[in-house]
Amino acid sequence: MDSSYSYDEPSSKNTSKRTTHFSDRDEYVEVTLDVHDDHVAIHGAEHALLGGSYVRAPPTSGMHGGGGGGGGLASKLKQVGTELRKITSTKRGEMAPAPPPPGRKLDRSMTTAAKALKGMQFLSDNMVTQGWPEVEKRFDKLSVDGILLRSRFGQCIGMTGSDEFAGQVFDALARRRGISAQVLTKDQVREFWQQLMDRGFDARLQTFFDMVDKNADGRITEEEVKEILTLTASANKLTKILERVDEYTALIMEELDPNHLGYIELENLEMLLLQPQAQTAKLTHNSSNVSQLISQKLVPTRDRNPIRRLWKWFKYFMEDNWKRVWVMGLWLTICVALFTWKFIYYKSNPTFQVMGYCVCIAKGGAETTKLNMAIVLLPVCRNLVTWLRSKTKLGTVVPFNDNLNFHKTIAWGVAVGAGLHIIPHLICDFPRILHETDYQYYTYLAQFFGPERPPNYWWFVKGVEGVTGLIITILMVIAYIFAQPWFRRSKMQEGSMLWKLSGFNTFWYSHHLFVIVYIVFIWHGQALYINRKFKNKTTWMYLLIPLILYVGERILRALRSGYKPVKIQKVAVYPGNVIAIYMHKPHNFKYKSGQYMFVNCSAISPFEWHPFTITSAPGEDHLSMHIRCRGDWTSSLRAIFAEKCRPPAQGQSGLLRADVMTTERTASFPNLLIDGPYGAPAQDYWKYNVLLLIGLGIGATPLISIMKDVLNNTQKQRDGSMSLAELERKSKTFMTERVYFYWVTREEGSFEWFRGVMNEVAEKDKDGVIELHNHCTSVYEEGDARSALIIMLQALNHAKHGVDIVSGTRVKTHFARPNWRTVFKHVAVNHENQRVGVFYCGDQTLTPELRKLSQDFTHKTSTKFSFHKENF
Repeated sequence: MDSSYSYDEPSSKNTSKRTTHFSDRDEYVEVTLDVHDDHVAIHGAEHALLGGSYVRAPPTSGMHGGGGGGGGLASKLKQVGTELRKITSTKRGEMAPAPPPPGRKLDRSMTTAAKALKGMQFLSDNMVTQGWPEVEKRFDKLSVDGILLRSRFGQCIGMTGSDEFAGQVFDALARRRGISAQVLTKDQVREFWQQLMDRGFDARLQTFFDMVDKNADGRITEEEVKEILTLTASANKLTKILERVDEYTALIMEELDPNHLGYIELENLEMLLLQPQAQTAKLTHNSSNVSQLISQKLVPTRDRNPIRRLWKWFKYFMEDNWKRVWVMGLWLTICVALFTWKFIYYKSNPTFQVMGYCVCIAKGGAETTKLNMAIVLLPVCRNLVTWLRSKTKLGTVVPFNDNLNFHKTIAWGVAVGAGLHIIPHLICDFPRILHETDYQYYTYLAQFFGPERPPNYWWFVKGVEGVTGLIITILMVIAYIFAQPWFRRSKMQEGSMLWKLSGFNTFWYSHHLFVIVYIVFIWHGQALYINRKFKNKTTWMYLLIPLILYVGERILRALRSGYKPVKIQKVAVYPGNVIAIYMHKPHNFKYKSGQYMFVNCSAISPFEWHPFTITSAPGEDHLSMHIRCRGDWTSSLRAIFAEKCRPPAQGQSGLLRADVMTTERTASFPNLLIDGPYGAPAQDYWKYNVLLLIGLGIGATPLISIMKDVLNNTQKQRDGSMSLAELERKSKTFMTERVYFYWVTREEGSFEWFRGVMNEVAEKDKDGVIELHNHCTSVYEEGDARSALIIMLQALNHAKHGVDIVSGTRVKTHFARPNWRTVFKHVAVNHENQRVGVFYCGDQTLTPELRKLSQDFTHKTSTKFSFHKENF
């Protein structure tokens, strides 16, 4: 084809409209372009035959236009690509890079260049928004006599968290300008800042290239690649890359130096950045229009009418919490009714003439305390709660998932009732009795307190009523203090006296003081000053049934654990203080994914039982649990098992110790007793068409079991290994068709915990039912120059070996935290008119955001999200 082109001169420095003509015998194509820096948009295209007929293509963004006129116009537009690459690469007087080697296309389209820019951003979006004035302020603060030291350069420009990397950026920019001093003036800092702020791809590429090219000869040697790779891995806390830095350096050189010249040039690096990505974000599978519509609906808008805003908030709140509301409402109603009943009753009692409303309040508080001391036991009858959840329909109206929260709420109700009972007695009732006249005393009180008047305040304290009340109060205060999260989880200053007293052990032992509390409480209820008749002593009546249920619960747990230890099959001690224990599944131990069990190790304590999620799937022939060792008990467990395990074999990188135990080693292991299983929110996952599983750190444990169970069920259905009856039953009870799994962890070593599971899912999930997303937050986000080389290396290694360099699995790791709104949008677009179960296990700080997103997408899209938070 003979082609010619011409274009109008730029109308401004950065922007131009250019028209290019291509001719070929009897055809003619005219393309009008809008060029702005690196971005090229096709403003219009006209395709004409010499006979005079025209076909006009509409304007479009991007290099590859389309429209009417059939394949002729499309083929002509594709030929524009070569000229566009020349146009976009020759800006601001820069030389265009050499053409790519034969057979390789270098796409400089707006879309591809924009993706490449993500890996070449030296400053965060926040710093770009703040601009030079903020940098100038920091310069004035950090500089000495108008001079800024190299060591403070990163802090000045806002590149915090990696001083060494910022120093390398400083050196690259200084070399480019021939600056040899280790200090900068304000004008020089501003010049550096402006280059780092340059949004052009070529400018960023040149800066990154200069960082690696230490001797400024325009070539990057293998040693320079190794040095910058080591620096980047250190900045991102990726020790695995440091361990294999020679291997990864060779991989980069193999890709970018195919002719074995011993160095890399700028155009080679450019080709790597601009080559098509193997895995692109699949935000919308169905329709971009649906995605756009959802985005429009989710734009935050504030209703100016306060009444409508309040009504909207109330409606959202009730839809999400109606089960909790009616249960709490019923409980509060009963408490208020009991208090009111006793208050009115004692207004007609003779003691009211002396003690007044104080005795009414004290007795009303006592009545609510008796009720709450009874029902506070029910939420912790775990076998009862699990049975009601699994075997009855009560779960549709009763929030069994909140059993522990309800237990804590009732405990505060006990504290309030006890306060209403104790304080009026101490500051009002007793002083009034002591200061009352003989006439008043013998007329109204002698029948209750005896013929002799109490001589002093001590008389009330030393009696049975006073001593038992004092014991109850002291023990309850101890239990309440050690049950607080900051005490239970050792959040005090390390090394302090309170820190030494904190921890789960202290919580466990102090909480079991309740045995003494209940005995003394019943005794206190029998030795009353005013109610001498047995029929009026109702404390035991309140407590009878709950105590029977609770004692029966503890007996059942003791019999079920059987005092026969489980047989341990395998133990692995991982980085991050995590231990995985695999054991033989006892006979008749039937459980569901998401449930948990209690574990006892007599070598640590014969009395303590701790809950841990079951990570194995119901269809497997073993039980497994992964334990994060933070407290004293779990740390002791890890130490015991670590001593018995042998060191890892060669190739088990990252594992501290891992081994399938021999019979001899197994015999030397400490005895473990298990009790369970017990119900948890995640066990109801099968009721939803789609699952969104979100785990932070060790919070992935219940979700791993769910994922394996879904995989096992889909495999059986695909392989036809289910019987017809079983298949029919499963189709009615197992509704899950799609799973999205997001695991966010801080350290790369955490991926060792479930590496086998990830590889198994990637290998066996032939139908693509499960979509895996691993996120490592220690690595700078995609869009930061400090992770640019890691992203390149990740793509190369995954393309060649199919293994991720961070997780060591087939699943590609994402960097930084997910954008949860984008995640929900991804699910909503792909699953219109379906129910999505959102199951979250992890730190409480993320709970409000996920709950709010579930509500927003439920009300503003056709997809219904149901949020569940795992509690222990």
